[in-house]
Amino acid sequence: MTDINESCCGPDCCSDTPTPNPADVRDAVRESYATIAKTGTWSGVQAAPAADASADACGAGGGCCGPTTMTADDVAAAVGYGAAELAAVPDGANMGLSCGNPTALAALAPGEVVLDLGSGGGFDCFVAGPRVGPTGRVIGVDMTPEMLGKARRNLDAYRTTSGLDNVEFRLGEIEHLPVADASVDVVISNCVINLSPDKPRVYHEMFRVLKPGGRVAVSDLALLKPLPAAVRSDVEALVGCVAGAALVEETRRMMLDAGFTDLEFASKPEYVAAMADSADPLYRRILDHLPAGTTVSDYVTSLDVSAVRRRSCCGCG
Repeated sequence: MTDINESCCGPDCCSDTPTPNPADVRDAVRESYATIAKTGTWSGVQAAPAADASADACGAGGGCCGPTTMTADDVAAAVGYGAAELAAVPDGANMGLSCGNPTALAALAPGEVVLDLGSGGGFDCFVAGPRVGPTGRVIGVDMTPEMLGKARRNLDAYRTTSGLDNVEFRLGEIEHLPVADASVDVVISNCVINLSPDKPRVYHEMFRVLKPGGRVAVSDLALLKPLPAAVRSDVEALVGCVAGAALVEETRRMMLDAGFTDLEFASKPEYVAAMADSADPLYRRILDHLPAGTTVSDYVTSLDVSAVRRRSCCGCG
């Protein structure tokens, strides 16, 4: 259980760095993930101004951004997906954008309705589908049309391999989910909520769509302490799932404010350590902005989060 309460102190976290415009953040994320969907690589988004504008863009495969020395399957195996799961998903569905395995965390059961926030090419949806079986349903939501198209093109291969027709994909923002109230048993998400410019709204939407007694299983990047201003203002770091991450205790507060109970947080620093050691240009760029003697793992962790929408005392919602 992670229990960290860092206050803001020092020039790096209390600076006058302007808050990014939410619409600009959303557009930057959509543009970069559209590029990933179309080309399998991340073109990068140039921050303005950027002292190290010559930094390499991220390459194909691996990680929220994509380290150049790890394949997508390498990253998935490192965060807990089994060989059988990886072999069963359609080719191209796994783009190495995971920082955990929320489908395992969720302990999915046959007949459940699962919602995946930021479903990308459909990787976690295709992993979840066989677990909920023919009486269950998996809904993926993504705001990037190119990702949605990629996921839908993978449906035929999934149906052929699994014999199931229980996965669908919807276009939408995770702050405005195209899902009915109290219609979902489990909400999962994998390295996506950190990208949202309005995280409190995301958690309220998750609560809204869950049935009473429904649960959350999220793997995401979170901050152990505030990042230096130079990293927080870097759009490339944001699109790479780092600069937009919230502090662990902020995440706890936002989820409690949304109404969730039974929160459990498990920090997995080994993911970030592996990314930092993999020659990923994004993590090298971040390291350049950190105080001497510190590492990315001192600031960022992969966080598994579980929570419940508690039933009312009368059991009716």
